[in-house]
Amino acid sequence: MSDRQGRDERREPRKLAIVASPTPAARAAEAELRQRYECFPITESDVVIALGGDGFMLQTLHMMLDRHEIRPVFGMNLGTVGFLMNEWRLDALPDRLARARAFSVTPLRMEADTIDGEHFSSPAINEISLLRETRQTAWIEVSVDGRVVLPELVCDGVMAATAAGSTAYNLSAQGPILPLGSGLVALTPISAFRPRRWRGAILPETAKISFRVVDPVKRPVSAVADQREIRDVSTVAISIDRSIALTLLFDPEHALDDRITMEQFAV
Repeated sequence: MSDRQGRDERREPRKLAIVASPTPAARAAEAELRQRYECFPITESDVVIALGGDGFMLQTLHMMLDRHEIRPVFGMNLGTVGFLMNEWRLDALPDRLARARAFSVTPLRMEADTIDGEHFSSPAINEISLLRETRQTAWIEVSVDGRVVLPELVCDGVMAATAAGSTAYNLSAQGPILPLGSGLVALTPISAFRPRRWRGAILPETAKISFRVVDPVKRPVSAVADQREIRDVSTVAISIDRSIALTLLFDPEHALDDRITMEQFAV
C-alpha cells in the first residue's frame, strides 16, 4: 500500500455518535453538530464525540463499559476544567479526527465487600477512594501484594490513582503527577493524622493494593470508583484490569501526555 493510499484511508469519514451532558451549552453544541454532520447510534459508530466536562467524559466511558460498546472517544470541552477534553469547535471535525492522537487508558478494578456481606466490582479510570462517612476519622489497614505496609492509617481517606487520573483528585490531595505510560499507580492519603509524616507511595501498576477497615461499624467508610460509591465497606482490593482498554483521542497540539507533563509546572 502506498503512502498516499494510507493517508487517504486514514481520512475516510468516520461514523460519528454524539453524546452530550444535560447543560444548555452542551445541548446547543450537540444540535449544531447534528445539523452539520451525519450521526449514528453508538452501536453503529466508529468514534464517539462527547460534549461536556471531565465528569461527563468519565460518565461516557463508564456507560460504554456497562453496555460493552467500547469506542474511541473524542471529547470537546463544554464544562469547567476539561482536562480530558479537546477545545470545542464546530468546523473541520473530520480533519481533527484524522489527525488525532490516540491514547490507551487501562482502568483499575475495585473489589469491595461491605459489612453486610455484599460484594461489588467496579472499574475506575481516574481513581478509587476510601472516604470516612462520619465526623470520626477512618482507621484503615493498608497492604501491598499481601504484605501489611501500614497496620493503621488514621485519616479522612486514602486513594489509588492512575496516571490519567493523577492530575485530578489525587493532585488536590497533594499526590504525585504520574506520566502517562509510566506503568505506575499513586497511593495517596487524604488528610492523614497518623502516621503524620506519611505522604503516600508510588507503586508499579502490577501491585495489588488491599484496604481493610479496622472498625467499620463505629468508623464507617465508603469506597468510590470514579463516580460509583459503595457505602459501609469492610475490605477493598484494587488491581489493574488488563481486560479493558479505553481509547481517548486528542488534537496533536492538545495531547494528554503533554498536558500531564506540563501540569507539573503549573503555578
